Parts: sequence; structure tokens; C-alpha cells
Amino acid sequence: MKTMLTCPCGKTIEGEDEDDLVRKVRAHLSESHPGHDYTREQILFMAF
Repeated sequence: MKTMLTCPCGKTIEGEDEDDLVRKVRAHLSESHPGHDYTREQILFMAF
């Protein structure tokens, strides 16, 4: 299970599980990178 992702801006995002990680990444994108949206599959591909 992948629960961590480091955004190219340098922020590390951690989730309790994959669903939580996807929610947190989408929230980060919305707040810090408007206009950048990724599918669940794309987010999990970049995660570790």
C-alpha cells in the first residue's frame, strides 16, 4: 500500500491509507497548485 508522496514543490504528504493519501494530495493541489488535477491512478503511481 502506498501512503506517501513528495510533491515537486517539496512538500511531503502522508496518508493513513491510499484513500486518505489521495484526498490529501488533491487538497494540496487545490490549495497550492490550482489547475493541476490528477486521477487517483496518477497520484498512486507517483506515491511510495
